[in-house]
Amino acid sequence: MNPDEPESKKPIISTGNPEIDKRLGGGIPLGSLTLVEGHSDAGKSVLAQQLIWGSLRDCHKALLFSTENTVKSLVSQMQSLGLDILDYILMGWLKVYYMQTTNTNLGSCFDILVESMKREKNCELFIIDSLTPIVAYTSLEETLSYFERCKRLCDRNNTVINIAHSFAFNEETLIRIRSLCDAHLRLTIEEMGDKLLKSLEVAKVKGADKNTGNIICFDVEPGIGMKILPLSKAKV
Repeated sequence: MNPDEPESKKPIISTGNPEIDKRLGGGIPLGSLTLVEGHSDAGKSVLAQQLIWGSLRDCHKALLFSTENTVKSLVSQMQSLGLDILDYILMGWLKVYYMQTTNTNLGSCFDILVESMKREKNCELFIIDSLTPIVAYTSLEETLSYFERCKRLCDRNNTVINIAHSFAFNEETLIRIRSLCDAHLRLTIEEMGDKLLKSLEVAKVKGADKNTGNIICFDVEPGIGMKILPLSKAKV
């Protein structure tokens, strides 16, 4: 799709991969507060990039707050996966804000994130990759307040996807955050035989068109992105 020739929008945030969308219950419905948590190197950022790609192809403008990538490195990384976003950036459909996280500014990061999202009237997807360095220097009350404010943003049909390492939260905090969220995806690294495989558990997608609860095994391949492996299995 050419970004200056928009087609009809879909009421979901898609990965751009029909097989993955199917396992997500059809996609993440617009207006969903979403938590993506997982192990290091389990594919959290790749999943975020797939969601950016799918949303742009479906005419949803997006904004990425990244502690990991500048515009240049994001474009290069996604191109290596066969997901070319350069035209979308040039057209203003995707904005990327690189967040330099230092101990001196982390206390105000939640306020900056929320206020920045409020100002972007035309964006429908916001992705924060990742919250890990921010959560490490903020209180439980500040973290929960941030998620509650994100929930209010979602009430105006924005989709906010927060990404973090699982170790960033204690179990009690995770339980409370998961209850606030409409969608919850968990990524792990599983040992199967002599191989380490990435695994995506679709724990919850409220309002999904189809059943969720799947566990997806996948690999990340150059020029392809996320590739579902036949070892995928349904969650019992």
